[in-house]
Amino acid sequence: MRLSELSGKEIVDIKRAERLGVLGQTDLEIDEKGQITALIIPSVKWFGLRKNGNEVRVPWSHIRKIGADMIIIDIAENESFNE
Repeated sequence: MRLSELSGKEIVDIKRAERLGVLGQTDLEIDEKGQITALIIPSVKWFGLRKNGNEVRVPWSHIRKIGADMIIIDIAENESFNE
């Protein structure tokens, strides 16, 4: 799958049933081999304004499914990826 095919997909946490963002609004963490290791999603409020400086870092291993419209992630309830 190409990066351009991922752009615009909504990122949804399956356990919390919560929309975290859209992939076009996130950063990717890429290792020295060019592999994506994590999605970094900014915390946003209404109208795209930043709520605070926090970000959510979602390791690539927590992505469960990439569909036509969204990316489903699974973060354990006791885990926190806020930076």
